[in-house]
Amino acid sequence: MSDIQHFFTPIDFQTDSYSENQLGKAVSVYTVHSEFPDLTDIDMAIIGVCEDRRAFNNVGCSFAPDKVRDYFYSLYPGTFRPRIVDLGNITAGHEIEDTYYAVKSSIDYLIRNNVIPIIIGGSQDLTYAQFLGYEKLEQTINVVAIDSKFDLGNPDEDTTNTAYLGKIILHQPNFLFNYSNIGYQTYLVDHTSLSMMNRLYFDTYRLGQVRDAIEESEPIIRHADMLSFDITAIKHSDAPANPNASPNGFYSEEACQMMRYAGMNDKLSSVGIYEINPEYDTHGKTSNLAAQMIWCFMDGFYNRKSDYPSRTSADYIKFHVVLQEEKYEINFYKSKKSDRWWMEVPYPPTKGLKFERHTLLPCSYKDYEMAVNNEIPDRWWQTYQKLA
Repeated sequence: MSDIQHFFTPIDFQTDSYSENQLGKAVSVYTVHSEFPDLTDIDMAIIGVCEDRRAFNNVGCSFAPDKVRDYFYSLYPGTFRPRIVDLGNITAGHEIEDTYYAVKSSIDYLIRNNVIPIIIGGSQDLTYAQFLGYEKLEQTINVVAIDSKFDLGNPDEDTTNTAYLGKIILHQPNFLFNYSNIGYQTYLVDHTSLSMMNRLYFDTYRLGQVRDAIEESEPIIRHADMLSFDITAIKHSDAPANPNASPNGFYSEEACQMMRYAGMNDKLSSVGIYEINPEYDTHGKTSNLAAQMIWCFMDGFYNRKSDYPSRTSADYIKFHVVLQEEKYEINFYKSKKSDRWWMEVPYPPTKGLKFERHTLLPCSYKDYEMAVNNEIPDRWWQTYQKLA
């Protein structure tokens, strides 16, 4: 018996309606008719979390996991042979803290066993529980949220789907190195919150800024250890399953592209999709999209390049740029395998080993162009300030 089996409830799932080539036959699922899946040699595990007690104006999103599964298992795996299991659902505990504990403990166990949890919520306050799953891993981490808002909240308030980020930032012991928001919409964000993000040297990217060049989201996502995707970041016409959805947002194709970027990120070790409410899901459009987003994440995972630069490797090209009258020097690294870029941020020896894993920062050719033109790339400067 697995150490986490007691957190999960099997689902009512029949494989008979699926063909041999569909995911419904390719994935080992914890059902009322089967044993808890063996995690040996497994890459990813689907986790449903049926919790929505802290969902502001979106109670009902706890029913999303099984709806998403209906569409996911009808898909075909494409060119990859998935080594993936479905652990069933974490149902709402007696208290919401019980649910958080089950999510936290499951994520910790899976990551330690080199299995990536794919969480289907449930409300987005579960991002806090997802974050807590890293608490005992003895490393600082980077959190990326694709969201139309920041969901900071008041530290004295209960954790909710609109007030969880403040809990992450203030959590002790502090193991958050960086937070990045992709897709915030300015008219939905309080200016004070945006100013605070800047003071903390966190990365925030407006919806229009990202949509102008969706490929520029790739290095942001490549820097993540965990990803939280609020479905309301996608425009209502493409993802109607939330009463708080906005007429503006990402298109479904862009959401899938960003999930593929996440899958290709060699260091990313958990991903969650939150806030899907089947009650509002016209023709199952959002659940179907979420299933395809998970498929794109898997496709990205099975196309990982394992090309993080090493000082002894010949698989990259190094570029040295001196800028601002020799005040700053930046080393850039371009992978020969994938053409992806990194830049090196100076690391003070006085910091010890705590932040050493953050000194090679994912970037793009655009950052290199800025440096060549004597401009300091924003993301280099943000990280430099945190490490200084």
